[in-house]
Amino acid sequence: MTQTVAVLGTGKIGEALLSGMIRAGWPPADLLVTTRRSERAEELHTRYGVESVSNAEAAKAADILILAVKPQDMGKLLDELAPHVTTDRLVISAAAGITTTFIEDRLTAGTPVVRVMPNTPVLVDEGMSVISAGGHATGAHLTTTEEIFGGVGKTLRVPESQQDAATALSGSGPAYFYFLVEAMTDAGILLGLPRAQAHDLIVQAAIGAAVMLRDSGEHPVKLREAVTSPAGTTISAIRELENHGVRAALIAALEAARDRSRELASGNG
Repeated sequence: MTQTVAVLGTGKIGEALLSGMIRAGWPPADLLVTTRRSERAEELHTRYGVESVSNAEAAKAADILILAVKPQDMGKLLDELAPHVTTDRLVISAAAGITTTFIEDRLTAGTPVVRVMPNTPVLVDEGMSVISAGGHATGAHLTTTEEIFGGVGKTLRVPESQQDAATALSGSGPAYFYFLVEAMTDAGILLGLPRAQAHDLIVQAAIGAAVMLRDSGEHPVKLREAVTSPAGTTISAIRELENHGVRAALIAALEAARDRSRELASGNG
């Protein structure tokens, strides 16, 4: 690995990527970071041994630029980078709702750009990062992006036209599960369990169910049916979920998330 990588905007997601790259074998000497605060720069240097530079210096020195700033800060950042980014660089955006066209239009014509939508489980190396190529990105650029984001979870290539749907499912997905756990914990308390016990029971059930979904290869319907005895407790609960329209509510919720992602991508924030 002889390429220099710069992470611009080293917040939680940026630091997770930095940590993942180091564990995957990237030498700290080949990694650069940019931060707004000198204290943060010192913290990252102490923790990872990486050098902190300005955005312009990162653009001049790095072969790969990972843009991990907030979406509302992207325009200003690109203005800083534009005079220094040449077409032999790879620009990777991890900012929600920012299209590759938005970035390409502000950089030198022909600059390869890859768009990535990670989710917050990258913080525990269990993320899903959805990857899309811009107009000038090649298969090699996508492979490089997968190597970087593969250090903090799994990756999936999709056409950029599917990024809004992927954001609704995967980018926002963890929040839906947290919401469900919150509701089930409240139900456990209502049923007479202490909060801590209800929480532990639900979290372990979620972990076990996720592992079975991942490793068994079975359709979720089959796994659910294996828990659902005739005239038993589970089917009684599922009947109530269906009566309250939970399935329809989930579909409507994801459609709303997709539509909001489209609005953000079009600049209607």
